Amino acid sequence: MARRMTRGTPTASPATKRMFTRILTTALLAGAAAGLLAACLQLWFVQPVLIQAEMYESGELAHFGTGAEALAHDHADAETHEHSHGTPDDGAPVLPRPVLLILFNMLTYAGYSLVLVALMSLAEARGAVLDARRGILWGIAGFTAVMLAPGFSLAPEVPGVAAADVAARQIWWGATVAMAVGAMWLLAYGSGPAAWGAVVVLLAAPHMVGAPEPAAFTGPVPPEIAGLFAARVFGVGLIGWVLMGMFAGMLWSRSSETEGSAQAA
Repeated sequence: MARRMTRGTPTASPATKRMFTRILTTALLAGAAAGLLAACLQLWFVQPVLIQAEMYESGELAHFGTGAEALAHDHADAETHEHSHGTPDDGAPVLPRPVLLILFNMLTYAGYSLVLVALMSLAEARGAVLDARRGILWGIAGFTAVMLAPGFSLAPEVPGVAAADVAARQIWWGATVAMAVGAMWLLAYGSGPAAWGAVVVLLAAPHMVGAPEPAAFTGPVPPEIAGLFAARVFGVGLIGWVLMGMFAGMLWSRSSETEGSAQAA
């Protein structure tokens, strides 16, 4: 009788398990810490502008009024709205808006950090040295790819402004980010005229095609608030990505030193 052959599922090697653990631990710690700090900055600088834009969208404020008295009244209404926001009328138990913002930011930055640290591990395998200072450069590259490159033609928007179809914007944003990531990698590790030319093409092509735009630009929110919102989102985003890269580089280098010491012992 022929022996029945079974094929077992291959198991990961100890080295692979250690690498996966390093990536996961470094990414979660760096992303959560950067997300927490970025959320604090958003609560201080971005959320007040966002809440004021929501009040213009709902009609509580109107930007056609003039005079210092109207401006003072608008500012007082915005502060009242901010303090009362997050308390539902029906008494349903929900988390306050600041808590939700902090949790969302920590999860979002942790997700981005997983991608960033995975790329950093690939770079280390190519001979790159990683530490906190070099991690800052990685954070700047991540900010450029994820926020600055798509935001050059598709800036952060406040509520109430006219916008193109959501699906079309998501597709354009995803393609732009993917091409910008490739451009940043070639900029760091490519060489020769072909690589530099590819960087220019990858960064410029989405904007040459153009981001999806609405048929007409309308909305109740003053353009000054929209501009301030976009500027502060970019500013806080840059700080968050720099912190995330710095934390990731620092934690990765320390884990490398710890693993090296353990192997030597």
